[in-house]
Amino acid sequence: MGLGFSSSWSLSFCVLLVLMSAEASKGEYSLQKHEDGGEEAMARKHIHTHMDMSMRIFFTITDLKVGKRIPVYFSKRDPATSPYLLPREEVESIPFSSAQLPYLLQFFGFSQGSPQAIAMENTLRHCETEPIEGETKSCVTSLESMLDFSRKIFGLKASFEVISTKLGEKTTSLLQNYTILKLPKPISAPKMVACHTLPYPYAVFYCHFQEGENKVFEVSLGGENGDRVEAVAVCHMDTSQWNQDHVSFRLLGVQPGASPVCHFFPADNLIWVPSPALIQD
Repeated sequence: MGLGFSSSWSLSFCVLLVLMSAEASKGEYSLQKHEDGGEEAMARKHIHTHMDMSMRIFFTITDLKVGKRIPVYFSKRDPATSPYLLPREEVESIPFSSAQLPYLLQFFGFSQGSPQAIAMENTLRHCETEPIEGETKSCVTSLESMLDFSRKIFGLKASFEVISTKLGEKTTSLLQNYTILKLPKPISAPKMVACHTLPYPYAVFYCHFQEGENKVFEVSLGGENGDRVEAVAVCHMDTSQWNQDHVSFRLLGVQPGASPVCHFFPADNLIWVPSPALIQD
C-alpha cells in the first residue's frame, strides 16, 4: 500500500489489519526460513488462497441472536513457533524502519526478495503510514510500549484490561459453520484499543483507536465439529465512509452505510477496554 490513504478508507482499514493478523497467526506470512527454498510465486499463491478463507470473519449485527449459524474461519497458532514480545530494552536496540531494511534482512538472515523479506517490508511500511482520519495508532514491539499506548488513549490514571477470543481444545484452522449458543453479551467499552499481530521475526502489534461508534460483544459459539469458541466481536456502526469495494460488503451483500459491519477477532489479537470490563445484561 502507498503511504497515504483517502478518507474513503476510514474505519475499514482496521478490518484490513484483522485480516493481516489472521494470516500472521496462521503462519502464512511466517518468517521462519523455508528449508526447501520454495519459490516466491508459490508462496504468494499460498498466501492468497488462505486469505480467501481468512475473510470469513464478517457478519451483520442482526446475526447476533441465539441459534444463528455463521461460517467463520478461526486460525489457531502454535505458541511454540510463534514470535513473542521482546523486552523493551532489547527490542529498542534493533532498528525498526523500512530505511534500515537491508540491514535488518542481514541481521535476521533473510535474502532480498524472499517471502520473509516481503512480509517484513509490508509490516514496516504499514507501521510508517500516516493515521487515517480519526485514528490514533502505533506499532508496538514490547508489552511496555503497548501499555503506554493504551494509557495514552484511556488516560494515565484510568484502569483498563485486555480481552481476546478464546479457542477450544478442538479448534483447528478450519472454515465451518458456528452456531451462536447464548445471547451475545455487550461489553461496555466507550473506548477500545485493538492490537493486531503483524508478520515480523519478533512480535509486532498494530495498536489503534478509531473514533466513532463501535459495539463490542462476547459471543459463545459452537462449531459443527463440536468445537467451542468464546469470541470477541466488534460491530462498526457507521460504514458510510468505507470503500464501496470493501470485501465485507461483497460477502454480506450490503452497501456502505446501509448496515453496521461486524467481525470476530482472531485469537491472537488483543483488545483493551476500560476496567472492569462490564458485561451488560
